[in-house]
Amino acid sequence: MALNLPILRTRTLTAAIFVIVMLAGLLWNQWSFFVLFSIIHFGCWYEYQKMLTLIDKDYERISPFHRYGVMIAGWCLMWYFTNEGYAIGGLSLHAVGWWTGLLFVFVLPAGEVLLSRQLQLKNIGYSALGLLYISLSLGLLTNLRSLSYGGFLSELGAMFVLLIIASIWINDTMAYIVGSLIGRTPFSKISPKKTWEGTLGGILLAILVMGLIGYFVSNKLGDPGDWEAVSQWMIIAAIAAIAGTFGDLLESKLKRMAGVKDSGHFMPGHGGFLDRFDSLLMATPFVWLYVMWIIR
Repeated sequence: MALNLPILRTRTLTAAIFVIVMLAGLLWNQWSFFVLFSIIHFGCWYEYQKMLTLIDKDYERISPFHRYGVMIAGWCLMWYFTNEGYAIGGLSLHAVGWWTGLLFVFVLPAGEVLLSRQLQLKNIGYSALGLLYISLSLGLLTNLRSLSYGGFLSELGAMFVLLIIASIWINDTMAYIVGSLIGRTPFSKISPKKTWEGTLGGILLAILVMGLIGYFVSNKLGDPGDWEAVSQWMIIAAIAAIAGTFGDLLESKLKRMAGVKDSGHFMPGHGGFLDRFDSLLMATPFVWLYVMWIIR
C-alpha cells in the first residue's frame, strides 16, 4: 500500500496539537483541567446522542430540554466530584453540583412530560446510561485530579490522571505494533483487527513501561528501590490497560450498531471525542475504585 503523505501529515499535525492541548490542560492547574474535561464531556455527549439517534429513531424525538438538560445534569455531576479547591467567590462547585443535580432529578422528568406530552422510559434509560458512561466517569476523573496524597505520588493529584492516560496510550500503541508484527488470533468479532497477541502484548508492555517509569520517578524523588510504589504504578497500568481495551470494544460496538466508522470528526484523521476517550471512560471508574479502596 502506497504511503499517503498528505493524510500522514494531517494525522501527525492533529496528534501533535492534541498532545500539547492535553498536557497543558492536565498540568497547568486544576481549572485548566476542569475546562479541558468539560469540553470533552460535552463533546462525548454530543456524539453519544448522535449515535443513539442512528441506533434507535425514537431517541431522535426527545425534546431539546431533554437533549441539553441531561448534558448539563451530567456536567453538574462533574462539579459534585470536585473538592474545596474548586470555588468561585467562596461558592463551592461541589455544593453547586449537589443541589443542581438534585434539582435536575425532578426537573428533567417533569419537563419531558410537559414538553413531549409523554414519558418514554426507554429514552430516559438511554440518557441514564450516558450519565454513567460519560458524566460519572469524567466526574471520577475530576475527583482523582482533586486528590492529594503523600508517598509515591508526592501529593500530585494530577499523577493519577497521567498514569491512566499514559497507560492507555502505551497499551494502544504497543497493541497495534505487536498485533501488526505477530498478530494471528482474532480477539473479538466486534473489532476484527484486534488480535489476542496484540491485546496481551499491549497490556504487558504497558505494565512494564509504567513500572520502569515508576522506578525512575521514585529514584528522582529520593526514594530509590521503593518497590511498593513501583508495584502501584504497575497495578494501575494493568487496570487501565485491561479496562481501556474493553472500553474500546464497547465504543466499537456502539459504532457498529449505529453504522458509522467514527463517532465524530473533531480530530482530522483520528475521529471524534468518543474515539479518543472511549478507553479513558471505561478505565477511570476501575482505577478510582482501586485508589479509594486500596491506596487510600
